[in-house]
Amino acid sequence: MFDAALLDGQIAAEALAGLTAAPKTLPPKLFYDDAGVRLFDAITRLPEYYLTRTERALLTRLAPQIAALAPPGAALVEYGASDEAKAAMLLNARPGHFSAYVPIDVASSALSDLASRLAATQPGLQVHPVCADFLRRPAMPKAIAGRPRLGFFPGSTIGNLDRESARNFLRNARVTLGAGAWMIVGVDLRKDPARLLPAYNDAAGVTAAFNLNILRRLNREAGAEFDLTRFAHSAIWNDAASRIEMHLVSQGAQTVRVAGSQIHFAAGETIHTENSYKPALPAFRALAEDAGWQPAKFWTDEEGLFSIHGLANPH
Repeated sequence: MFDAALLDGQIAAEALAGLTAAPKTLPPKLFYDDAGVRLFDAITRLPEYYLTRTERALLTRLAPQIAALAPPGAALVEYGASDEAKAAMLLNARPGHFSAYVPIDVASSALSDLASRLAATQPGLQVHPVCADFLRRPAMPKAIAGRPRLGFFPGSTIGNLDRESARNFLRNARVTLGAGAWMIVGVDLRKDPARLLPAYNDAAGVTAAFNLNILRRLNREAGAEFDLTRFAHSAIWNDAASRIEMHLVSQGAQTVRVAGSQIHFAAGETIHTENSYKPALPAFRALAEDAGWQPAKFWTDEEGLFSIHGLANPH
């Protein structure tokens, strides 16, 4: 029997909405409790996970150019900022160039830690954390009203969104960043699945632990009773949709209680927990244009694994 006093009503509602759908799903934002943030950080350091090190190498080289896209005194607005590591590359490329940093994320403790670190490493920088779901068009802090803004969305997080959600996010960001703003977006590109799949199914099992942790969170916050040993991590390539899919596969027929409701699983039935789209270059440019941005800058590594896009808002 779950303790209703410990139930997070919003998380329980989101979990039930996905688990009673066909096929069953869970929203990826539920990955990022404290344990999930730590596990994802570990994933980014794995040898199989080429994305982060490739993007960081690009940012190391390009940071002065990217920072210069914004005028002096601009605010740097980062979407999905669980830590400041990549933003620091832009901040340090031109010391004093940015007057403020606005990290937006759903993980409140990560934002608090981030702000504390920056108070020590960037004492002249105003830091205005926003604890919110960036897909819901969070309002910008009043403290940066009137300042030019550079949006920053690294890590290929946009690949976790379907086309409609990605378009809506980019449209909302264009409105909140304002006329004349730039948006910097990291995008992992379509490539041989033999290179892609190990990044989502590493030999050490860290990605599997990250995927399963979503069930542990539901046990703690949504009155769920998942037995984690009865679900297995799976990562597959969906060629038609050009995406990696992550699933949790039921290891036999079972019934699981979630917030007082019974959820039935057939043997082999999955919970679809995440997509990671890998678009071809023309497809992403078309998406950005559909959202009202002008694709103005483009950079990639020598192997063509990962791309960074500079989108301009002419409106």
